[in-house]
Amino acid sequence: MSEVRIAVEQRTEFGKGAARRTRRAGKIPAVLYGHGSDPKHLSLPTVEFARAIRENGHNAVLTLDVAGGDSELALTKTITSHPIKGYIEHVDLLLVKRGEKVTVAVPVVLSGEAGPGSLVSQETTEVEVEAEALHIPEQLELSIAGAEVGTQLHASDIQLPSGVTLQSDPETLVVNITEAAAAMAEEPAAEEAAEGEAAEA
Repeated sequence: MSEVRIAVEQRTEFGKGAARRTRRAGKIPAVLYGHGSDPKHLSLPTVEFARAIRENGHNAVLTLDVAGGDSELALTKTITSHPIKGYIEHVDLLLVKRGEKVTVAVPVVLSGEAGPGSLVSQETTEVEVEAEALHIPEQLELSIAGAEVGTQLHASDIQLPSGVTLQSDPETLVVNITEAAAAMAEEPAAEEAAEGEAAEA
C-alpha cells in the first residue's frame, strides 16, 4: 500500500451552505479525528483525492499536508457520495501513526478455476483484518483452483500476509461451490418452451 501526499486546507466555515461552497470550489469537506485529539475540519482537493482512492483503494493511507501546519497520516474511514449524482459529498478521515495497527475491510479476490461442472458463488466479497496502517493489503487472494462441487471456503481459508490478522468470524462463508448441472438444465428447458411458443404463433 503506497502513501499518497495531498495538500489540504483547514475549514473555518461549517454547515450545509459552507459545504456547498467548498464543493463548488472543487474541494471536498472532510473531518480528521482520532487519538483523542479535537476533530480537524479540512477541505480535500476533489480530483487528487478521487485519483488516490481510484488508484490505491479505499484503504489508501494519505499524508495530509495541512496549509501552514504539519503533515498528518490519515486513513479514509467513510466516503459519503450523493445518492443520485455520485459526486463525493463528505469524507471522514482517521488519524494514524506509523507502526499503528488498524482494522479495515479488504476485498477478497478469487483465483484459479474450480473443477468441471461446478458453479462458483462468492458469498463474501471482503473481510475485516488488522494490519499496520502502512502495510494494509490492497486485496486478499483465495484460490479455488480445482475445487470440487460441495467445497465451501471460509474466511479462515484465506492466506494472510505476514503481520496481518483476521478480525472477521473465521467461519464466515466466502465461497460456495455447487453443481452447475441443475442451473444448466433449466436453460434448455426455457429455450424449448420459447421455441414451442414461437411455433404455435
